[in-house]
Amino acid sequence: MTSAVKNLVLVAGATGGVGQLVVGELLEKGLAVRVLTRNTEKAQKMFNNQVEIAVGDIRDAATLPDAVQNVTHIICSSGTTAFPSGRWDFDPNPSLLEWAQLLTDRKHLEARAKNSPLKVDAIGVSNLVAAAPRNLQRFVFTSSCGILRKNQFPFSILNAFGILDAKQKGEEAIINSGLPYTIIRPGRLIDGPYTSYDLNTLLQAKTEGKLGVVLGQGDKIAGDASRIDVAKACVESIFYPTTEGKVFELANQGQRPPVIDWERLFSQLTADASSKF
Repeated sequence: MTSAVKNLVLVAGATGGVGQLVVGELLEKGLAVRVLTRNTEKAQKMFNNQVEIAVGDIRDAATLPDAVQNVTHIICSSGTTAFPSGRWDFDPNPSLLEWAQLLTDRKHLEARAKNSPLKVDAIGVSNLVAAAPRNLQRFVFTSSCGILRKNQFPFSILNAFGILDAKQKGEEAIINSGLPYTIIRPGRLIDGPYTSYDLNTLLQAKTEGKLGVVLGQGDKIAGDASRIDVAKACVESIFYPTTEGKVFELANQGQRPPVIDWERLFSQLTADASSKF
């Protein structure tokens, strides 16, 4: 499907694993892209001057008004690690002795971390929602499976430091904003680009493009989700009215068909069923 020239999509988290793929999908479809980044040099090298670059940070609301000017769509793939790591950007960097205190004191942990899930997925997403143009055509957010199962294994472990709590707060800000939205909750992310600090990155976990795409609602499905298919879902969703106001999960399961029919997948979404292709 082709796009109108007037469309301008802002991608937050564009240098992350899913975000890089989102930008590539948007450019392939001929949409104009603006990326929100804290690192202009990195973005320029990564996207080879094919996109507009807006310097800003979703954690800092004051940096967002210029970045969202005249955009028609926002795709937010920002995120951080589920467990404390260097990506949390501690100030100052903790010593080995301090880690024990940080890991047992959530309030102290949050106070020291500048890039925790709370500050990115809850506060940051809320800032971006508040700054978004009121005539926005769609706000797409990459969330996570397990939001409604935070007290169940293995999601209770994933949420040990609040990543699912933060994602849920981000979702709530979007849903309550009055903006047209689509929220995608992928399962455990696999396939490159490998930009996160997790076991999948260490093992370079891949689907090798052999598994089908399963969509569900009600937070009932689980499993691995290819970053490639998550990015495609983010981009494809903005073209179909059936995805507006929908929250759905995505995982890779079963035999993959020659072509993924996204329109059919989206149209089959109901509150009590999953669709497969």
